[in-house]
Amino acid sequence: MKLNHYETIYILKPDIKEENNLFLVNKCKSIIKKYGGQNICIQHRGRRHLTYDIQSYYDGIYVQINYAASSQLVKILEKALIFSNDVIRYLTIKHNDSNDSKQII
Repeated sequence: MKLNHYETIYILKPDIKEENNLFLVNKCKSIIKKYGGQNICIQHRGRRHLTYDIQSYYDGIYVQINYAASSQLVKILEKALIFSNDVIRYLTIKHNDSNDSKQII
């Protein structure tokens, strides 16, 4: 089965504790591994000011995950992010290998 390359970025509430942040990162990583994802790269982008407020928050903590996986895994990962009370927004982008362009899914 051919795996596609994805990038998921999620924004956490600015008042989240560090242990909750690490718990969510490890949860995402374990979901990706469990369902056959590969080449997992997690980057903490830090606290940033939001362009517009989201759920009355003006700042957020950005986390970026790059991985290779099937589209079914992306749905499972996004479902886990939806049910997390600490995530205020997320976005998954599919990287097209042929021309290195990106597609928002």
